[in-house]
Amino acid sequence: MTLSIFALGGINEIGKNMYVVQYEDDIFVIDCGGKFPDESLLGIDLIIPEMTYLEENREKIRGLILTHGHEDHIGGVPYFFKKLKAPVYATNFTLGLIELKLSEHKLLRGTELKKINSDSEFDFGKVKLSFFKVSHSIPDCLGVVIYTPEGNVVHTGDFKFDLTPANDEQSEIHKMARIGTEGVTVLLSESTNAERPGLTPSERMVESHLEEAFMRADGKIFVSTFASNVNRLQQVVEAAIKTNRKLALLGRSMVNVVDVAIERGYLNVPEGMLIEPKAADQLEPDKVAILCTGSQGEPMAALARLSTGNFRDVSVYPGDTVIMAASPIPGNEKDVSKIIDNLFMLGAKVIYGLGNSTGMHVSGHGYQEDLKLMLTLMKPKYFIPIHGEYRMLHHHRLLAESVGVEKRNTFIVKNGDIVDIENGEARQTRNVPAGDTYVDGVSVGDVGEIVLRDRKLLSEDGMLVIVLTLSKAERKIISGPDTISRGFVFVKNSEDLMKNVNNLVTKTVTELQEDNVHRWNVIKQGIKKAVGQHIFQKTRRRPMILPIIIEI
Repeated sequence: MTLSIFALGGINEIGKNMYVVQYEDDIFVIDCGGKFPDESLLGIDLIIPEMTYLEENREKIRGLILTHGHEDHIGGVPYFFKKLKAPVYATNFTLGLIELKLSEHKLLRGTELKKINSDSEFDFGKVKLSFFKVSHSIPDCLGVVIYTPEGNVVHTGDFKFDLTPANDEQSEIHKMARIGTEGVTVLLSESTNAERPGLTPSERMVESHLEEAFMRADGKIFVSTFASNVNRLQQVVEAAIKTNRKLALLGRSMVNVVDVAIERGYLNVPEGMLIEPKAADQLEPDKVAILCTGSQGEPMAALARLSTGNFRDVSVYPGDTVIMAASPIPGNEKDVSKIIDNLFMLGAKVIYGLGNSTGMHVSGHGYQEDLKLMLTLMKPKYFIPIHGEYRMLHHHRLLAESVGVEKRNTFIVKNGDIVDIENGEARQTRNVPAGDTYVDGVSVGDVGEIVLRDRKLLSEDGMLVIVLTLSKAERKIISGPDTISRGFVFVKNSEDLMKNVNNLVTKTVTELQEDNVHRWNVIKQGIKKAVGQHIFQKTRRRPMILPIIIEI
């Protein structure tokens, strides 16, 4: 029998993680993440994995296993359940975040949620599951072990080896070593920091730097970080307690995560410490601290709105301190820099930069020595680096070779490429559909390359709408043409160009009718071609041209 392993997202990219392990008719899906679009995907709200293969094999899916609660691992879960059904296996804190998402999408009632921990075990007949605890920048993180007759598969989840974690959740190193001793046929291990030498610093390092910044601050303190980094949130709470400050929360995701973390016992906040945002400006500035979203430059997040003075209840005043307690994700640097500039213009003191320079952030992902330690503990026969761009996967392969994994036993694959293991031997010869599915408002998958191309054209060169009315009986122009410009030219300054366009439309329609061409689609194509060529010749621009013909 064949053991098959592949990714539908999360390889050659950071985000929308989804991995599939299949043995005969048993399919296990690990994570279902989302990825936020870049500026080229106009109007797109979220990118999730393509799930065609899972939809075609829905009756074989035994469970969706969630390693932890970050958006790139759970962001696509509601869209999974709009098409598929399967039990969800997740830890206490992760389930809390999932329940919020499913409730928003009105899917909670019909979904089977199973709470797990690192001691949980499940028997599906030929396949068994177990778990092990790992340290990361969010509580309750697990690695997954899938036992099959063809060998054991280990998925590490996101991890680092923090020997002094802020939440005292130690990585189960002894358990990992035991799993490695039992034999690991395939290891899937994250590669985010495979280029960075050394060991990842401990989260404890941030604690002292935060406290020092709080002690020095005179005005209000704003701390922007990932809402999901509950360890960091707890450190902010402790620093606020020591400096006798009340705490306000800005941003929907921050409020939601804090509510879940307090409710489930992962965040300790003294009674009466939390205040409403509108109360922040009514207290003495040195008695207020504010936790807010927007550390990655998101234009609608709380920090961006604060930096432009557009947040309704709270303002940043000269002398206030803003702490960026998260390093920019690659690609977000420009947006983050703009916010920092705006904050300086408001007179704020801004503590920003990479975490290792400010001491305000450490990564939740393992550096090279962490990755080598995982490889050494697991001792895999075959290795598939995941969760990273190609260069990261490449560096992770080199690390694997350095600790004894044979080069020919490492597979750097693309999303959809299947690694099959049969009779102890692995090969990669086939694939399944894998790609991006775009979420735009309430629609999922309706927006494709053609729509995005039209949006790009509109954003770059605008559009011209040409309206004319034809007589159905005489086949002549009764009214128009009237040309409306949106995003192309300002009509009052381009009257000659608009007049020439209208004359050209009249001439084109007349010539087509003289040739006995009366079909609307042919007339529209003739107008688009003639007007497009004329406009490009005069302006070197290619606006979208939309002819509208009314026949009466």
